[in-house]
Amino acid sequence: MKVNCFKCQYFKVTWDPQTPRACAAYGFKTKQIPSVVVKQSSGTDCLKFMPKAESGGMQ
Repeated sequence: MKVNCFKCQYFKVTWDPQTPRACAAYGFKTKQIPSVVVKQSSGTDCLKFMPKAESGGMQ
């Protein structure tokens, strides 16, 4: 399964232009998509992916 960080509750956007993306589950910031970093460093897909809660949308 390909992990989509943008749909994960642990994905964060940072203020830092050098490391604009972060993973709260693993505790790191990166320029790349966090799931790509996890795959490259561990050899396995991200095991902490948790879908964001469905919101009712704007009314």
